[in-house]
Amino acid sequence: MRIRFWGVRGSVPSPLMPSKIRSKISSVVERVGAKDIESQEARELFLSALPEYLFSTVGGNTACVELLTDEDCRFIFDAGTGIRELGMEMISGKKTVDCHLFFSHFHWDHIQGLPFFSPAFDARNEIRFYSPVADFKRILEDQMKEPYFPITMDVMSAKKTYTVLDGKPVRVGSVEIRYRSMNHPGGCYSYRIEENGVKAIYSTDTELTEADFRKTPENIAYFTGVDALIIDTQYTLGEAIEKFNWGHSSFSLAADFAANWGIKRLILFHHDPAYSDRKINSILQNASWYIDHLEGRGIDVILAREGLELEV
Repeated sequence: MRIRFWGVRGSVPSPLMPSKIRSKISSVVERVGAKDIESQEARELFLSALPEYLFSTVGGNTACVELLTDEDCRFIFDAGTGIRELGMEMISGKKTVDCHLFFSHFHWDHIQGLPFFSPAFDARNEIRFYSPVADFKRILEDQMKEPYFPITMDVMSAKKTYTVLDGKPVRVGSVEIRYRSMNHPGGCYSYRIEENGVKAIYSTDTELTEADFRKTPENIAYFTGVDALIIDTQYTLGEAIEKFNWGHSSFSLAADFAANWGIKRLILFHHDPAYSDRKINSILQNASWYIDHLEGRGIDVILAREGLELEV
């Protein structure tokens, strides 16, 4: 399976302001020496040596993650603002679209891109919506009506189906998707996707608790042997303590969790909208250092960025 990230921020979109772009350019210019511009090769070498936070950005769109299976089935997790770019990419191929869209919960940053999801406005396409919340169809429709939005969901001409999950796994071809409730104000669901023995978990807006670490049969069945864990790491440890019960985790707690369950890849996700690229990259460095000093060595720590693609 292949995972692509279209929106990785939490709470609210946070695009780069012009002042931040100028600051990045200024920092790059300060590092340039005469030898760095002598040739094309020297320029490319200079650019490749720049810190990640200067040469790129993690992005400012809110949560949207795409998963493509070996059978070319497309699953989408959450419809934050990142789903707009995903939709544009999907229709660029001029082919009909058939996708499965799962919602973790319905806070603004996870649904606000849906009105701008281009494939939903083409009658040739089919969009299948999923959630364990019984009235989620009404919830989605309510954000697309006056006074919140001028166009209703009825205008979305694609074929739409709404599946309320009832505790049983969802099976599409060779893929099985399970879900469970996680700790977040108002509720939130994580999803575990398994294809041909490969497992990935999408667990945004999760405040990990002691219960998540227990070796219960339910936890063992859900968390053990996972190849990739996409998880909320919005806070530092100090912030997580200060903001107890706000519904988000620290990178260190997520690292402890990954080590506890023998997870192979830990993907840091749902970045704080107030954090700069430099701050978020420092969290990656700290998380990698922390993992190296845990008994669970060998865990690959990855920073979720817009445009990142991972083969699992």
